[in-house]
Amino acid sequence: MPHIVVLGAGVIGLSSALRIQAEGHAVSIVARDFPSGSETIDAQSQINYTSPWGGAHNRLVPPTNPAEELEHAMSLRTFDHMRAVQARHPEAGITFMKGIEYLEAPNEAYRALTEERAHTQLGMKGFRLLEKGELPEGVEWGCEYDTWCVNPMVYCSFLLRRFAILGGKVLRREVRDPREIFSWNLEAGPIDVLVNGSGIGFGDKNVFITRGQTCLVANPCPATVTRQNADGSWTFCVPRNFDGGTIIGGTKEPNNWDPNPSLEVRDVLLQNFAATYPQILDGEGKFTVIKDIVGRRPTRKGGIRLEKEEVGEAQTIIHAYGLGGRGYELSWGVADGVARLLAEHLSSSTPNKGEAKL
Repeated sequence: MPHIVVLGAGVIGLSSALRIQAEGHAVSIVARDFPSGSETIDAQSQINYTSPWGGAHNRLVPPTNPAEELEHAMSLRTFDHMRAVQARHPEAGITFMKGIEYLEAPNEAYRALTEERAHTQLGMKGFRLLEKGELPEGVEWGCEYDTWCVNPMVYCSFLLRRFAILGGKVLRREVRDPREIFSWNLEAGPIDVLVNGSGIGFGDKNVFITRGQTCLVANPCPATVTRQNADGSWTFCVPRNFDGGTIIGGTKEPNNWDPNPSLEVRDVLLQNFAATYPQILDGEGKFTVIKDIVGRRPTRKGGIRLEKEEVGEAQTIIHAYGLGGRGYELSWGVADGVARLLAEHLSSSTPNKGEAKL
């Protein structure tokens, strides 16, 4: 039985590990950080463990080129998987609800989007264009559709428990270079293939971090709400449910390594979202703030890296990283891609050197 090691225990690593495990392989996860409860996870020391701080929901992004078409297919695959998991495991931390999009300056892809195309070509369930009277001040275009969101701590912990109960092995280690793992003596035996789902790229010059600040509030919200402002900034909320509060965001700051949240930024985030969706405020017209959050999204110029690389004699790495802020919404599509690349590699008696892209 082939032994596959997955590097990283974020949403991509966990999803890929479970997907490979379903093919009957022995799988081990190696990571520095693992899922834990929101009450105990340390936002400062684990700022580089991206998945707990993610928005963790699915958004409508009309595809306009082949790369976006591929990502859209991955999002539909993930939507279907989330629906199936939620039906079998209501404890998994997944909630289906309405997603609302507001755009101040929609591009042509949004302007041309009709309800028929959304339903028949893009596979968007429950899609409806909003009337002018339903739009906040300053918003030119809007829609709603069926979507999902997850409580990241609950969901990732669920994935890890499923992996372990199905026989997966877990090892907490700091890794400086993925190639070092091939020299380890692991309980499950020699390593056939390493899956790099770590997010950071390990020397990939196209990878950079994007700092994001959000605010976790206790106020419930019945929908995910996203507003794209004309100046390029964003205003959004993602309900975490499962007693996880609601995330209000957010910022996107490339190459900003500051780990400290700004109270001034928090005030702007809350004010902007209250103006966009005042229904979230309590009876006194206020938010109940739980905490400020700063996270670092590993982002990659050129988008996802999903490919196989031969790094040495009988040393094969399948890379799966570079999703930026779309890790959750593309997770099971990426996991399928990893499984296909692995199957192709294992079925080949003389794998080619170099790189094989999906």
